[in-house]
Order: sequence, then structure tokens, then C-alpha cells
Amino acid sequence: MSKLSSLYICGKNYYNFLTQEKNCNLRKWTESNIKKTQTIKKIVCGIGHHFLIWKKPNKLEFYQEGKKKRKYQLPKNETIKDIVSGCVTYLILTESGKVWSLADGNRFKEVPVLDADQSTFEKIRYVTFFEEKKLFVNSIVKGAHSGYYLCNGDQLYASGSNSDRRLGIGQRGDHEAMPVYVQDKVTKIFAGMHASSFFFTTSEPDLLYSCGGNRNGQLGMGSFNYQNKLTVVHNFKGSDILTVSSSWFHSILINKKGQTYSCGNQHTNGLGVYKTIFTLIPQLKEKKAVQLATGRDRTLALTDQNELYVWGLNVSNNFPTNESNLNQNIPTKISLPGFFTNYLGSKDMIQIACGSRVTYIYLDFKNTLSEDLRILFESQKFCDCEIGTLGNLIPVHKTLIEFRTKLTIDQIQNKLFGEKSINKEQTLNFLKWIYYDEISDIEKLEQTFNLLELTFPPSVDNTLEKDIAQLYQDEDSKDFKILVKIDDQNEEDNDNVDENKKGKYEEIPVHKFILLARSGLFRAMFDYVNEKENTNQVQDYTNKSIESLKILIKYFYTNSIELTANEDPELIVDELSDAVEYYQFNDQCNFEFELLKIKKQFDLN
Repeated sequence: MSKLSSLYICGKNYYNFLTQEKNCNLRKWTESNIKKTQTIKKIVCGIGHHFLIWKKPNKLEFYQEGKKKRKYQLPKNETIKDIVSGCVTYLILTESGKVWSLADGNRFKEVPVLDADQSTFEKIRYVTFFEEKKLFVNSIVKGAHSGYYLCNGDQLYASGSNSDRRLGIGQRGDHEAMPVYVQDKVTKIFAGMHASSFFFTTSEPDLLYSCGGNRNGQLGMGSFNYQNKLTVVHNFKGSDILTVSSSWFHSILINKKGQTYSCGNQHTNGLGVYKTIFTLIPQLKEKKAVQLATGRDRTLALTDQNELYVWGLNVSNNFPTNESNLNQNIPTKISLPGFFTNYLGSKDMIQIACGSRVTYIYLDFKNTLSEDLRILFESQKFCDCEIGTLGNLIPVHKTLIEFRTKLTIDQIQNKLFGEKSINKEQTLNFLKWIYYDEISDIEKLEQTFNLLELTFPPSVDNTLEKDIAQLYQDEDSKDFKILVKIDDQNEEDNDNVDENKKGKYEEIPVHKFILLARSGLFRAMFDYVNEKENTNQVQDYTNKSIESLKILIKYFYTNSIELTANEDPELIVDELSDAVEYYQFNDQCNFEFELLKIKKQFDLN
């Protein structure tokens, strides 16, 4: 029985084990064999035949031609914030401002202060440089053998090869991490895995800068001169930039209006002619681009209408197109996998990644559980207790607070609002982590954890997703019951029903706040019930089987549908096919994907 995948591949099939197809060239989107693709957060490619998958919340899987899949795990108290790649190096940034490396050797000192014994991607190594310099790393980018690090809010550091003056530090050669002088406050940094050119935005003044290699005019400065220091790119404000992705030959820029600009080599820039200044791409003039994926010699752009365009070298041999006389130097619309038509109306769900000769397209199923709980928290409805000081009390849901902290509400109240009382802003900062894992102010959150005598930063085993899944097993704390009739719902067959079962109900225990967060139907039901009386149970009138309802309730906690050997998959799929509409889910895409998996697993049409 096969499992449904949401990751598709086209191009050079270096990874024969990833698909059923064994052809060297995949000219159409081909479904992957990778499991649990709905947990993919990001795919990052190296210049060789290898790539790294970040799976939610904190798992890493590495795939390499001719090698078995490797799995890596960061320390439990570290949470991944972002992953970037260069030619032979992957950098992992965590929420705690630390950097980790997965590398093939230490060529050009790409990673600061790292021994040269990492020759085969065997293990993840902690980069000690930033901790030793007391630097909190906010963001990172990698190019071809060089990297930049934005630290302590606005301090810029660079490391690696400076052969094309790409480090912005003047002198040539290879360098360990060192500060880059910028007179303005840097806000964002941009590059691509093949890049010899880098881009930076500043806020004071509001500008776009670039530096590095420029043999193809990819710096957008109107010349082919290399820039060994950060230099202003005219005609753009830093605050207007959505993203910039650069390669060895060209650079692509998207502004916040979705307009796509390009410069560099005529064969790869999407313009068909050499340009040394950023120029609007005519074929995308009426489109709003939202995402870029740039390889060494080609680029993909995704629009807000989930239209996918590609241009550059070897497009005709590696992508599904309907054009017979293809001009690969300008953007060409390519078809998406047929399966993806189910998700064309979903914003920010389709994701793209580009390697040396391989392209990946996949679905990013957002953490709908955290989004549902965020909405519940902000509504401040159906709360059963309060925390805070007199005059600044905040309504909360007791079970969620106590389960995530392993403390009672009284203990939290005494520790946070006793002699060393925290203010309302800090309380809200703490509750954002409780309800949807957001860390908006890491210093204040650490202070709160210290007052509560909790370990900081939270362990990866203490994520919202894992906590809620564990909460499903906690029968003692379930404070609500759904009553389901256990006699036959079909009145015509009532004569055959056991007399002892007629008119009786089976109870499904559940946490009330889970029903409130996940289902609009239950929210409306509780609104109605609360007007009449306070109750801890409700009768189900859907006429669905007890088995289907139990699977649905478990899904509310785990975001997955799993059947046991005793359950009828055809009955479950049939009864839950209208669940999204009936129960008024926010996460239509994930639930329907789970049902599609069951259909494919059991060969149901």
C-alpha cells in the first residue's frame, strides 16, 4: 500500500531512490518516496548532488547521491529558526541565536573557526565563534564559499572566500568571520547558494546595498566592476524589498508590490539581453511574484495565483512545458503537478526549491493548531480563569496553561505576580508562547521562565505540537464529554437493536478548549449552551459512527489521521468527507490531505 506524498521532483534524477522512476532526466513532475512530507518546513540544496530537508518541528534529513539517508538532531533545547546553504556547506540558525554547520570539508574557511575534519557530512558541528564573541545571530545567508551573519540586531559579519571581493572587507584571500564596516543600520541580508554577490537593506537611511563579484553585471550598479565594499544600488528603497536571490550569473529582485526585476547574464536573467541595472521583466509585469528559487543558471518564480514560471539554461530538458519553440532565456509558465490543483486557492502553501540540476515543489502545511489557538487566545472567549494583577487580569484557558508549564494556575500566579510581579506586556509575551509557540521577546520570555523555575530555552520536546499530542493521552484532565447514541441511527432497523442499548449513549472525553479552537461548529454550540446553562457535555447529532468521531477528535489533537486494523477505512473516509464543511475547520488543506493519504493507502476511489 502506497502513501501519498506532497513532494515532487523534476530535472536530473540523481536520487533514483527518491522516486519510482529510474530515468536520468525527469521531464515531468514525479512524486517522491519521502515519508511524512506534510511536515516539511524547508528544502535546502547544495551545489553537489545533495540536499537537506528540515521537517517540523526540529528534524533534519540529509540526502546524497549514492549514500543512505542521514538523520540529524540538534540538542533538545535548540529550536531551528532557518537553514541556508552554499556550495558544500549548510548553516543552521536556532532561535537562541546560535549557528550550527553541516559541511563537506572546510574549504575557503566558509564556516568560522571550524576544524577541517568534516569531510563527509558525518555530523552537525556547533560554531563556537559567535558565542565566544558574545554575538546573538539574527539571520544568515550563504553564497558560493562565503557567508554573512547579521548579529546583535545590526552588526554585520562575513567569512569565507574573498576571491571576488565578495566579503565587503577590501582585502582578498580567505577569512574567518570578521566584522564588515557599514555606516548605516543593516536590516536584512540576501544571497543565493551559488552567489558571488550579496545584497543588504538598511533602515537609516532607507537603502539597498550590494557587494562582491560582478563579471556579469549581477550587482545591478550599471557596470561590470567588482565591489569590495558595500555600495548603494540606486532606484530602490530597502523597505520596498521583499527578497533578492543571486547566483553566479544573475540576480533577481522582488519588491513588496510583487514586481520582478533582474540583471546579469542574458541567458539566465529572464530578460534575454545583458543588463547591469535591475530591469523589470516584461513577461512578469502583470504578475505578482511572491517566491523565488535560484540555481546556478536558472530561476523559478511563483506568483500569488500559484502560477510557476522558469527561465535559464536547460529548461526545455528539465521542466514540463507545453511550448514547442521554447525561448528558455525568458520566463515560461510551467504546469504544476496535477495533485497540487487541490491547493491552488491556498496562500503561501506551495513552496519551491532549486538545486544544481534538480527542482523541488512541495506543500507547506502550516501549523494550523497554533493558528487556531492564537485565534482562541485573541478572542478571549470561553476562558475559565485569569492571571495577572488587579486591573490587568488576562482571561486564559486553565488546562492549556497548566499542561504546558506543569504548574498549577495558583503556582503561576504566585511566582509571576507576587513580590517580583511582571507587567502586562511581559505576561502577554509569555502567553503567546503558551498558545502558539511565538517568541516575540526572547529576553523577557527567559526572565519569565526563570521566575517560574522552568528550563530555558524550552526543549524541542516541549513544543506546542508535541504538548497537545501528549494532552490527548491525559484522560484525567479532560473536562468535557461528547455524547453519542450507541443504538442504530437508522430507524428502519431499530427492531433489530439490542433493547439494552436503545436510548443509551457512549461518552467521548475531550478538552473543551480543543473543541473551541478547532471547530466553528462547537464554538457556535457552546455559545448557545452557555446562554442557557453551564454544562460539561453535549450530544452529537451528526449520525456519524462512534469510530469516525473518535478519529476526528484525535485529529484535533494530533493533526493526523491513523486507522487501526479494526477500523473500516471506506466507512471512515465516507463519514469524514464532509467534516471540513460541517465542523467548520480552519485547516481544510491538512485534513483533506490526511483523508487523501488514507484513500491512497487503502486504494479507495
